[in-house]
Amino acid sequence: MIQRRLRLRDTTGAAPVLDDVFAAIRGELGLPDRFPREVEQAAADAVREPRLPERDLSDLPFFTLDPPGSMDLDQAMHLEPTRDGYRVRYAIADLTAFVEPGGVIDLEARRRGQTLYSPDTRTPLHPTSISEDAGSLLPNQLRPAYVWDLALDREGELRSADVGRAMVRSVERLDEESAAALAAQGDPRMSLLREIGQHRLRLEAERGGASLPMPEQEVVRVDDHYDLRLRPPSAISDWNAQISLMTGMAAADIMLAGQVGILRTMPPPSHHALARYRRQAQALGTRWPAEQQYGAFLRALDRDEPRELALIHEAASLFRGAGYTPFDGDVPAVTEHAAVADQYAHVTAPLRRLVDRFGLVVSAALCQDEPVPAWVREALESLPGLMNASDQLGNRLDHACTDAVEAAVLAPRVGEAFEGVVVDLRDKGPGGIVQLRQPPVLAPVSGDVQLGATLRVRLVAADVGGRRVEFTPV
Repeated sequence: MIQRRLRLRDTTGAAPVLDDVFAAIRGELGLPDRFPREVEQAAADAVREPRLPERDLSDLPFFTLDPPGSMDLDQAMHLEPTRDGYRVRYAIADLTAFVEPGGVIDLEARRRGQTLYSPDTRTPLHPTSISEDAGSLLPNQLRPAYVWDLALDREGELRSADVGRAMVRSVERLDEESAAALAAQGDPRMSLLREIGQHRLRLEAERGGASLPMPEQEVVRVDDHYDLRLRPPSAISDWNAQISLMTGMAAADIMLAGQVGILRTMPPPSHHALARYRRQAQALGTRWPAEQQYGAFLRALDRDEPRELALIHEAASLFRGAGYTPFDGDVPAVTEHAAVADQYAHVTAPLRRLVDRFGLVVSAALCQDEPVPAWVREALESLPGLMNASDQLGNRLDHACTDAVEAAVLAPRVGEAFEGVVVDLRDKGPGGIVQLRQPPVLAPVSGDVQLGATLRVRLVAADVGGRRVEFTPV
């Protein structure tokens, strides 16, 4: 699932109109606003008496790299050069220390599936006493983790992988801005992250993979209106993502070799999705050579150019159809994730995604030549349904919040004309979808319009509470 990660920021102290709309959306979708009392109590008990690993790697100076203000820190890394290439130690939050299989925390997590993000808040997968405190890889705290030990050659190719439980300590919490400042100062950790990340990005391109570096959308209230601003992802976020991606690929290899586990799979984009996306590229004035694959096109987009940044945002339509493929015995017929262009599994975000906890337990058991626990094997078949349900709920939340934001941004401009291109037609009756050049939003347009046509459209309605905008041709 790809979430747009809208964030709401109020710079004036004025009444946060959208807050009420977002709260109403969560209510309509039935998102819980708290955990049951027995789950909170079980979490408090687990924090007091966690099941900790015996192995101690707390002497390694791990660091984390997450958005500012994040408290649910799933990953921490330690990088070092070797004679033959690189060694990556990647610590992932260990929820088995706190979550009893079949207990109330586990059952509640299965009901939720994943942490869901609204622009103004989040609906967490686990009680925050675990996900934002005792289980989070916060700085200067001793924490249980699954530690991946990944050996790479000089070209960044993965040569070996192992994973097991251990106690770790992060010594520093970084975000993109602080990491970029360290990189500019020649910090050796950031230099290694850059080298490894660039190697992995090159290998991804050679495989034919397609990463989608989603821009963060920030909704800013300024005086009596809202602005929608897109913040491009940085090179550091790309390098960081490649460490996680490499770990997921290693986990998939381990599971396939052991003939048990759960993969994240995805089909290639459909002809219709590619054709529609090409029309959107045309709408935003970006040339896409007919012979260029979509992965290469995405990598070539300029993240500092607003129109191309908006095009990256709309590329989520090419990454649909992803699902989970469990297996226990025979290897499944379809194992590839088309965007990764390889096998892949989710194992790096257990605080925020249910399936990762199970994938970590499987990977560690196989690496340690131990039996995969029965509770994991018994759960494998049910995990796709649980995750797909939460993915669908997350998509509904995402689309509803995006519609509300676009209506709020456009509301003061009812009656104005905008330039856009028709990128899709309605299945029944006249009308379609128009891609505006500025602000970079997709919106319905009524009337007799032609696919691919460049036209001026007038905003005739923008209902924030109803989450609806409507345009007509001028």
